[in-house]
Amino acid sequence: MIRESYLNALTVLVLLAVPLWAVVADEPFTITLMTRAAIFAIAAIGLNIALGIGGLVSLGHAVFFGIGGYAMGILAHHAQTYTAVFEWPLLIEGTKSMPVIWLVAVVLSSLAALVIGILSLRTTGVYFIMITLAFGQMFFFFAISWAEYGGEDGLFIYVRNGFPGLNTLVPIEFYGLCLGVLLLVLVFAWRLSKSPFGLALNAARQAPVRVETVGLDPVRLKLVAFVISGAITGLAGAMFADLNRFVSPTMFSWQTSGEIMIFIILGGVGRLFGPVVGALVFVALEHWLGGLSDYWHIYLGLLLLLIVLFGRGGLIGMVSGRRAVHD
Repeated sequence: MIRESYLNALTVLVLLAVPLWAVVADEPFTITLMTRAAIFAIAAIGLNIALGIGGLVSLGHAVFFGIGGYAMGILAHHAQTYTAVFEWPLLIEGTKSMPVIWLVAVVLSSLAALVIGILSLRTTGVYFIMITLAFGQMFFFFAISWAEYGGEDGLFIYVRNGFPGLNTLVPIEFYGLCLGVLLLVLVFAWRLSKSPFGLALNAARQAPVRVETVGLDPVRLKLVAFVISGAITGLAGAMFADLNRFVSPTMFSWQTSGEIMIFIILGGVGRLFGPVVGALVFVALEHWLGGLSDYWHIYLGLLLLLIVLFGRGGLIGMVSGRRAVHD
């Protein structure tokens, strides 16, 4: 446990030191890569709540990632074109305010997770995986056919949205904002795992019958976890869209769901910093190996194979030599 704590502290140090070095060395692209990794980590922390604590293997979390992205894209698009999102029954206008956009993204993602969770949690195992995957594909094809917001070509946003007191167009300031959100989400996930709800959810994953005998509903516990998970992933989707100033149907694709799960597997399922380490490693491999070959995913696949075969706890488990708290 002590070794894992040191590794977690080292991860935070990397998140702080690399961008500061990039500022001194005048390497803004490195800051952008770190921002990308921080946002991916937030999305993976969301999934890790459902997967690592609740045991819910979801291949549909791209739904919430995409909803967050399109919430940002639609609101910002109407703000830059000076048109209303809705005029009836209520007048809803666009906005360029990140806090407002994040709130909308979280609310919409939570509602979607609630509906999808109610339907999907009627099943278990591979059936649950396939239903969440099916929802992801439904949203993907809907976004492709949504011509009003770019359809298959996506939607461009000309200027990054604003946050009070910050110039979000400055890479290091936007990264600082994303890092702050990441740290808050990490604290939330840690407190959640230690709370009575988190302990009950972990018990529902391991022994649902025993949980029922003490008067708790395992399905309801998992539904709440699924909604919280979707809300956090939706927040990450809105931030990712702001980073790129672009949204497209690919945010809903099954590949996006798979990548979010890969972050967790790389770092360690159920580990607090597993999603963070996995996102950092993934972005690093994408950058370095992607410059060497268009087929860099082969090396990523080999790494995943080694981790699955020899490192059940992910990279953190391989280094710390201890099982995750939620295992």
